[in-house]
Amino acid sequence: MSGFVDEAQLNARGGDGGAGCVSFRREAHVPKGGPDGGDGGKGGDVWLIADRNVASLLAFRDHPHRRAGHGTHGQGKRKHGAGGDDLEVFVPEGTVVYDRDGQVLADLVNPGDRFLAGPGGRGGRGNSRFLSNRRRVPTFAEQGEPGEEHWLRLELKLLADVALVGFPNVGKSTLISRISAAKPKIADYPFTTLHPQLGVVDVDGREFVLADIPGLIEGAHEGAGLGDRFLGHVERCRVLLHLVDATCEHAGKAYKTVRTELDAYEGDLADKIEIVALNKIDAVTPDELKKQKDRLKRAAKKTPLLVSAATGEGVPEALKALVEVIGEAPVSLKAKGGVQTAEPWAPANPQG
Repeated sequence: MSGFVDEAQLNARGGDGGAGCVSFRREAHVPKGGPDGGDGGKGGDVWLIADRNVASLLAFRDHPHRRAGHGTHGQGKRKHGAGGDDLEVFVPEGTVVYDRDGQVLADLVNPGDRFLAGPGGRGGRGNSRFLSNRRRVPTFAEQGEPGEEHWLRLELKLLADVALVGFPNVGKSTLISRISAAKPKIADYPFTTLHPQLGVVDVDGREFVLADIPGLIEGAHEGAGLGDRFLGHVERCRVLLHLVDATCEHAGKAYKTVRTELDAYEGDLADKIEIVALNKIDAVTPDELKKQKDRLKRAAKKTPLLVSAATGEGVPEALKALVEVIGEAPVSLKAKGGVQTAEPWAPANPQG
């Protein structure tokens, strides 16, 4: 079973506030003790925090519920109850938080970004708070308010500099395993990559993050193959590295098929810088390679790079080309529906 989960449900519930206390001062030789009931403590909050040490949303797959601590009740002698403990829930960088209606509530991109997922309830006021000239003996106090509970949908969009896209079995996994320490599954059949793989690539001291996205086929935006559910990870990348198999029947048609799926996606993939590379050049004759290169050049309207992920031929030149354009391409932090405030609901009302 895969340990990578990029979508999950979260039920966040803030802690309940403690109840206020009804109490009257009782001391020797003090005939008229006044009210001295303390306030209840505030319930704890549930916070989502972006953490670079968390790789996926696996922790929420089987255990979606998160609860903060309850506030304690007030006591006599104006002793206020302790506040409930806040609960900090760590999620991967790039996690987008949606409500049940699909509205974007927060986009946790940078390490330490916080989102208030479950505000705690306000603590109740003790009877000493209600003392006045007209009410000298208040015999009541407030109950604590319950913490807010929200069902949220979490979606992870990987933060990578370069995204590898293309048909299944074009050599994407072989390439990322050659140029980084990533160890994806490699086999001679389609869809060996079932979830995105990340690798860190070092080119002459300059590092960038490369993401291997599961292969696309015709009709992916309509659910064919693995569909386009993983294209959300491509939204955050700076550059697309589009691999085309030199041994396929027609490199130009293969390119256009994948390009159509990218353009049909709701994100802004069509506007990203794209580098096109013809892979598996070691497996075709020079004449066939020239034909495929010309076909791909006409379809992509740019000269493709020639590489062999298996032998390493042309790979250093491709990496240098990537490094050159990465610095010029801004990372897209756009989420579907737009990014809104990190605290869409107000915390529990302050005591008054």
